[in-house]
Amino acid sequence: MESLAHIAPPADRRIAMQVKPAAERALRRGHPWLFNNSIRRQSHEGQVGDLAVIFDHRDRFLAVGLYDPDSPIRVRVLHHGRPATINDGWFRDRLSAAFNLRRDLFESNTTGYRLLHGENDGLPGLVIDRYHDDCAVRLDTAAWTPRLGQILPIVLELMPSERLVLRLRRRMHTSPTSLHGLSDGQTLFGPANVGPVIFQENGLAFEADLVRGQKTGFFLDQRDNRLRLEKHINQDGSLRRVLNVFAYTGAFAVYAARGGADQLTNVDASEVALAAAERNLLLNKDQWAIPSTRHEAIAGDAFAVMQMLADEGRHFDAIIVDPPSFARSSDEIGRAKGAYRRLTQLALPLLRPHGLLLLCSCSSRVDGETFFVLVKQAAKEVGRPLVELARTGHPADHPIGFPEGAYLKCMFASAP
Repeated sequence: MESLAHIAPPADRRIAMQVKPAAERALRRGHPWLFNNSIRRQSHEGQVGDLAVIFDHRDRFLAVGLYDPDSPIRVRVLHHGRPATINDGWFRDRLSAAFNLRRDLFESNTTGYRLLHGENDGLPGLVIDRYHDDCAVRLDTAAWTPRLGQILPIVLELMPSERLVLRLRRRMHTSPTSLHGLSDGQTLFGPANVGPVIFQENGLAFEADLVRGQKTGFFLDQRDNRLRLEKHINQDGSLRRVLNVFAYTGAFAVYAARGGADQLTNVDASEVALAAAERNLLLNKDQWAIPSTRHEAIAGDAFAVMQMLADEGRHFDAIIVDPPSFARSSDEIGRAKGAYRRLTQLALPLLRPHGLLLLCSCSSRVDGETFFVLVKQAAKEVGRPLVELARTGHPADHPIGFPEGAYLKCMFASAP
């Protein structure tokens, strides 16, 4: 692969490590991360992407993984238990298992889905999303950069694609030497990306900007929740006016329109995202209900806009609140809880009696039970106790393989 030919492969010499007792226990349970403060002893410094072999206090093998000296997650664990040779065959087996898991999940009317879900599919820090005939390859650690030349030919062999686009986690740019000249949005294989890719999801068309969009260009993990929202609206003819907060490119609104909603309000801080939301509605103008749907876009801070709508006396029959992660570190958990409480209390005055409220959290640092209790308590505090209709989470192409992997939780509810 020419775009990666300049990157030297990782060293053959392994890094040997011994870890503290708590890390031993976590690794025996199959946890995919080893943190820098859990290492007792290390044979040598090593380079980004080297293999690190982890031993317990009796020098017995525990695990092997990819080393990243620039990350607090010092080793992303590939294999636990007995020693294994990490080579092309090992990677092919792991990728084949992940791809085969998705093979029969979707009908032909869905061409956008997650092929590889990082830690939860046994390849921590590596995500691959497929959009029709293109794939976005997202790295959460630079430890994968010297191995892309080994991995991506196997990906193309197992899942032929027209184009592979590289996406990088934002913090990786703080260590540019570890990237070997690679850049976010770079085309690794195939013709250069010239614009958004159009794909299908449950028979609806959407665009995904694989080069500049958030994450890999679209939030595929909400697929099932979008369909559930559509069914609620379709079955309840009173859910006509829909408010979609943190709308991004408007996917929830498009499903609501197909379900029969006749008035949509998308709110997002990004005017670029709201313009994409308008285009996504136009892409589906052949759907029977969508051409007659009225829609407005409001660009601004979600908290301020919701307060403005309340001050104007606006009311909606269904409200979707799907914010970004508010807690990217443990120090931000308190702030995240406050934000979820505030959003709940801003949404409820806008919701007409017995309307539908969908509240979501994508922060793994706020666990599901904490989130649900917090939301229900916040609703009681403003005199609108929630009637739970459903609690939902990840779709099947986003499996959960360890506790921190359970990041997505959503509540469908009504309020008197």
